[in-house]
Amino acid sequence: MDDIIAELMKMFPMLNAYLGAGIFIFARVLGFFRFAPVFNRKEMPGTIKVALALLMTIVLTCTVKPDVTIIKDSFVLSILLNMVVGAMIGYIAQLILMAIEAGGDMVNMQMGLSSAMVLDPTTSSQVSIVGKCFSLLGIIIFIQLGGIYWLLQAFIHSFDIFALDATIIPLTELVNLDYLVDLSSNVLYMGLQIASPVLLATLGQDIILGVISKTAPQVNVFQLSFLFKPVLGAAIMIWILPMLVNIISDYFLSYAKII
Repeated sequence: MDDIIAELMKMFPMLNAYLGAGIFIFARVLGFFRFAPVFNRKEMPGTIKVALALLMTIVLTCTVKPDVTIIKDSFVLSILLNMVVGAMIGYIAQLILMAIEAGGDMVNMQMGLSSAMVLDPTTSSQVSIVGKCFSLLGIIIFIQLGGIYWLLQAFIHSFDIFALDATIIPLTELVNLDYLVDLSSNVLYMGLQIASPVLLATLGQDIILGVISKTAPQVNVFQLSFLFKPVLGAAIMIWILPMLVNIISDYFLSYAKII
């Protein structure tokens, strides 16, 4: 068996380099799939994810064209660092979608649906109904705008910044800290921008009900608010849905070159 492998190495001198690079690329792809939007959905079976990661590894190995002396330092350290780099790229992209989900959670709370929580099988946690709807809407718009292409383009570009056998992650080159701070702050800003119509409408309703409670104390305003808030919030969301899609689309397009 050793003689056969030795003969194969003579016939295909790059085989050893491509196999070594494939392990590092596969580790980076797995880290990327763990946090990247769409790819991190648990609706996709693990077998499909591993098969897709293996297919991407084969394609990227032929594209990257690794050096023959790819393994220079610690083999385990290089695998861990490649997984960390892939996870960082996926997490930065996930921050963009988290802003949409934050807006849905604000709307859900303002509509008085905080008690109507459902189990999300993808995260194994309790999530709000409106927040889940907004999250799915954001993923659909993200795919429709070509977000998967942006993610893969950023992932391929990471090989130019962080080599497969590197032992130090160049954070200043790999991640633009100004953009990262901008993304993190936009989680709250964009969430408020999405939820602002419902917030203003329910605020006006609270003012009207407060005036009614002062002029007619016999009216049970507390029970009326439980009836009016979900109906008013749903009506406002249906009314602003076309504008909401445009806002989310513009928000995603503004980060097309960042991720």
